[in-house]
Amino acid sequence: MRKAGILNRHLAGALAELGHGHGVLVCDAGMPIPEGPRVVDLAFRAGVPSFTEVVEGLLAELVVEGATAAAEVREANPAAAGLLDAHFPDLTLVPHEELKRLSSGARLVVRTGEARPYANVLLRCGVFF
Repeated sequence: MRKAGILNRHLAGALAELGHGHGVLVCDAGMPIPEGPRVVDLAFRAGVPSFTEVVEGLLAELVVEGATAAAEVREANPAAAGLLDAHFPDLTLVPHEELKRLSSGARLVVRTGEARPYANVLLRCGVFF
């Protein structure tokens, strides 16, 4: 068993398979899951694990070159908006319906237990060199 980092074997394996430009959707419990991408459902109960915990855990493991979120997050979920702004100064905002459409191209979906609205972000993987 790993001593540090991501312990969930499904998530650790899925992250190891990602390459440059692949998309990772980190979503709340209410986001529709698109058909096609690999899904790692971490939701245990409402709020567990939180969107913040999952995003920060993934950022410790991934190189991210861009992020896209729903514009509605600014008004509907200031806590999630603050987290995204802190980590992604060049965050792209699109209407929620567009984010759902873009999510269908993700390589991986990581579902959190988050129960607040619009706690979703589509990450674009970068490279470490």
